[in-house]
Amino acid sequence: MSGSRAVKWIDRVMDAIFLCCGIVAVAFVLVISAYLLVSGLPAIREIGLVDFLFGERWAPTASEDPAYGILPFLLTSIYGTAGAIVIGVPIGLMTAIFLAKIAPPKVAKVTRTAVSLLAGIPSVVYGLVGMIILVPAIRDTFGLASGATLLAAILVLAVMILPSIVNVSETSLRAVPREYEEASLALGATEIETIFKVTVPAAKSGIATAIVLGVGRAIGEAMAIIMVSGNVANMPGLLTSVRFLTTAIASEMSYAAVGSLQRQALYSIALVLFLFIMLINVVLNVCVKNKKEK
Repeated sequence: MSGSRAVKWIDRVMDAIFLCCGIVAVAFVLVISAYLLVSGLPAIREIGLVDFLFGERWAPTASEDPAYGILPFLLTSIYGTAGAIVIGVPIGLMTAIFLAKIAPPKVAKVTRTAVSLLAGIPSVVYGLVGMIILVPAIRDTFGLASGATLLAAILVLAVMILPSIVNVSETSLRAVPREYEEASLALGATEIETIFKVTVPAAKSGIATAIVLGVGRAIGEAMAIIMVSGNVANMPGLLTSVRFLTTAIASEMSYAAVGSLQRQALYSIALVLFLFIMLINVVLNVCVKNKKEK
């Protein structure tokens, strides 16, 4: 009986620990949300929601007629993230399929190690390599005054999101029951047809999760992007210097006076970024849930 009581007591303690961990995780999200709302709403009320979101001019330190429009930052973040996803998702998914279903064990081991190393490289190193190699290449190729452009940022982001997409997608593909593939092969389908018509659709939930992680990594990156994008508040163009939402915060928070409208506006940018990421996650999760129900 004493042993049984000890086991029950340990189970209760572990249940309490798990519950506390879950509460702490939810509490962090709630605290961050509340802090951003409290810090970001005053500037939006003073500037005006329309002028803040759709204004095309950002000049918070101008002595005359300061402006706080973040439309260039918002569109740049959308275009940059979309471009990185368009490039990174196909490459990452094909790599995951190769590792999970096609590659010989030795080749898969080497490739998996390389992908893991990509995940461990600090973002500043990505930015440094991009600034030394990619930016001059774009400048020389297109005959620009500066190669620090949206295109450079998209290419760097596409490489940075690969580890998240590859690792999660590979795990999802490996989790598909082998019976599904054997049934497809028994019906006369080729191996490639089985992969794309059976395995990938069966793993679509995990692949969607990988895309969500990739989007979060891309839209939340600052250090690498600030080094290759030019950090100029222009309306986005593929071959123009631009500034993202994250780089706007990182570049100005250090000298924005405490209590000033500029600092409050930076908190408002953080609030917009936070809501933007939440919206993307909700939309993708709803799409995956609807496909599952169908």
